[in-house]
Amino acid sequence: MSQVTEYSQKVMDHFMNPRNVGEIENASGVGTVGNAKCGDIMRMYLDIDEQGIVRDAKFKTFGCGAAVATSSMATELVRGKTVQEALGVTNRAVMEALDGLPKVKIHCSLLAEEAIHAALWDYAEKNHLTIDGLKPPVNDIDETEAFYEMEK
Repeated sequence: MSQVTEYSQKVMDHFMNPRNVGEIENASGVGTVGNAKCGDIMRMYLDIDEQGIVRDAKFKTFGCGAAVATSSMATELVRGKTVQEALGVTNRAVMEALDGLPKVKIHCSLLAEEAIHAALWDYAEKNHLTIDGLKPPVNDIDETEAFYEMEK
């Protein structure tokens, strides 16, 4: 028997009308993360100006509706923020902005957080910068402790 998953209106809106889909040519930073268990892959593109402000953010996601919605919301949350503020956009912030996610879809918000971090890592590497609190990116969110904590 299949399980019916309830989504908030905001999740449905960001799935049906995703914001900031696409690529940024010559992006300041690009990050790609995935989840081997569910097959979702998320790529985040950031355009960061000389003052360290995220001017633009776009995404390409291969995955379920929740993965698309969290990608869309994550780009909205980082636009206009400093690099340090963008680093502070957590999976919980993404979930709260979407009025929640079903437990079985929480990993999608973690993908969004990790995609932002991976793009910031790429930006830092390209510009020989150190961003306080930024850790090397993961390729698969199954590698993160937070993923296991959320699955409990």
